[in-house]
Amino acid sequence: MASSPTSSIAQIRCKGVLFDMDGILVSSLGSVERSWTMWAELRGVDPEQTCKIAHGRRAIDTIAMLRPDLDPEVELKIIEDREVEDNEDLTVLPGVLNLLAALPQNRWTVVTSATERLARARMAAGGVPAPVRLVTADFVTRGKPHPEPFLAGAAMLGFAPEECVVFEDSSSGARAGRAAGCTVVATTFSHPIETLDAAHYLVTDLTGITVESVGDGIALNLIPLADQTAKPTS
Repeated sequence: MASSPTSSIAQIRCKGVLFDMDGILVSSLGSVERSWTMWAELRGVDPEQTCKIAHGRRAIDTIAMLRPDLDPEVELKIIEDREVEDNEDLTVLPGVLNLLAALPQNRWTVVTSATERLARARMAAGGVPAPVRLVTADFVTRGKPHPEPFLAGAAMLGFAPEECVVFEDSSSGARAGRAAGCTVVATTFSHPIETLDAAHYLVTDLTGITVESVGDGIALNLIPLADQTAKPTS
């Protein structure tokens, strides 16, 4: 996959696009924090630390990290039920609907740390079109920052990982995409720039990203922050 900046515009040629959901397509930070705070208080762990750990990771992995003595499936159901019910202040993020409309349906999917039930509920609440198949927490055995989710997403689309672009907002997600061999574009929506050093490009959000057909693939045109160019892939 070739990546080349032209003036302040970077063009990334690829065949498939893999989107994280929360923090990329929709923002449900309020729901996430309220749900995890409820669980943390219920289970006697620090709410602030819990919310930091939970972002960008599978809920079941966060539970196992914080309370390995509990049944993770039981605890997951408690958190998932709360999050599915809580769509207060959920919003679609800038540029999302235009970018998805410009992409051929067979060129993109969602790779999220949420369960499929929660992911589909959030996308429906935000009016975001959901792909027929997506990679969710219940689809893989190892979640982000392990590369398995993005390797699965590339395979689902039928492309090699190095032929795919990942859009992420979290450190764990950017590291997972990088480890999978994808080109990573990270937004600065939810995490400080210094935590996103695994990304090849940084953007504020998905606003203004355009799509072109190029040969047997596509090209994404974007303007990186601070005149960034792609970082080495090794």
